[in-house]
Amino acid sequence: MQTRTEVILNQFAASLTETERYFKDLITNYSGFERLKPISQFILDLKEKGEDSCFRFGTSIHLLLISRSVQHGLRPDQKYIVIEAYDDEFEVTFRDGEKIYRQYRLEHLSDDRLTKLLKTLKHTLIID
Repeated sequence: MQTRTEVILNQFAASLTETERYFKDLITNYSGFERLKPISQFILDLKEKGEDSCFRFGTSIHLLLISRSVQHGLRPDQKYIVIEAYDDEFEVTFRDGEKIYRQYRLEHLSDDRLTKLLKTLKHTLIID
């Protein structure tokens, strides 16, 4: 029998795999989604670094959502990161509900500001 921690870690990892498949499908089967390729690569990079067990990954159409939620969906007071791809840049927002804590326009997803946001999110509580 798995411990609660193991269940959560497995759910987080599964959410990354599901999100990875979703973005791959958009990129492969629908025109206009080529701009998501860097986000798809970013997801793979996080997986290679072992971050798949630290966050829940999800989508909202073409947006990447990263949280510490055990379940699908977010509570209004729950912090999360949203990454949206544009043609030549990314908008990265760290928020909860309607409150925005940080928002950046980045040229690439290896930017230190995104790394710091992930580190900040990683230190928030896991929400059941």
